[in-house]
Amino acid sequence: MASVQPAAGSQRRTNPWLLVYRRKSENMVFRFLLYLMLANIAFAFLLPVMYMASSSLMTIADFIDPAVYWIPTKLNWDNFVYSFEAMIYPRALKNSATIAILAMAGQVVTCAMAGYGFGRIRFPGREMLFMVVLFTLIVPPQTIIVPLFILYRDLGWIDTYMPFIVPAFFANGLWGALFVIIFRQFFRRLPYELEDAARIDGCGGLRIFGQIMLPLAKPAIVVSILFSLVWHWNDFYEPMMYLMTPAKYTVPLRLEILESSLQEVTGQAGTLFNEPLIMAASFLVVLPPLILYLFAQRHFVESVERTGLVD
Repeated sequence: MASVQPAAGSQRRTNPWLLVYRRKSENMVFRFLLYLMLANIAFAFLLPVMYMASSSLMTIADFIDPAVYWIPTKLNWDNFVYSFEAMIYPRALKNSATIAILAMAGQVVTCAMAGYGFGRIRFPGREMLFMVVLFTLIVPPQTIIVPLFILYRDLGWIDTYMPFIVPAFFANGLWGALFVIIFRQFFRRLPYELEDAARIDGCGGLRIFGQIMLPLAKPAIVVSILFSLVWHWNDFYEPMMYLMTPAKYTVPLRLEILESSLQEVTGQAGTLFNEPLIMAASFLVVLPPLILYLFAQRHFVESVERTGLVD
């Protein structure tokens, strides 16, 4: 009696070799597409920085020469020397650092307290007040700049750093509502048993926040520190409105008056059309945040993943 042999197709379908090969090939295709997409995104973000760095080292002759695009024929470091002197870079760096560091410190402390209150404490009107916080986030500062200017003028804060520092110590300031949301989302994910155990041991509200909850909020603190520093460093609109004396200008404001400053340093008119000089000055503006991110990128990525911002 003849035995029935299984079809060859059924053997191929159940062959574990084929299944493993198929899974590996699908995984390789997925990784290739993923890396291709990430490379395109990285190129889109890095291209302006690469252009700025390349142009800042060119002479005018290299810049207008169509044969020279990325690599200059001769490195022209004078662009950085002139830009450094024209921007009065050490003084501008000190002004920007003063505003950014003090405002960051105020926002981290007070926004953490506000976020803890919204995330962990139940009180009447909590959700309504949180909606007000969200409303302050979506209102552009340009729409309320006139009443703010009048208020700060009456307080005598115009041409001082008070409009940037004092609101930060009241959970406000530049993008303060966003930091409140970050801390609220983080504190809401912590177990309530931590507070119950602390109250049994006799801890009060401030002690629970300062010794138990705040140390656990390191990811949210790192994200808020980096965001606040970079945003206050790059801010141009509010310093332009409140600062009147050039000696108190921040680095972005110094970039705004670069043409007149370069004319004083170089003794030449028409420096507005000297794009290598402008690129060198722009590179000096972004250099401190770039250095900060290079040293803090690992902690920043880990903190973003743990704060719930990517959920």
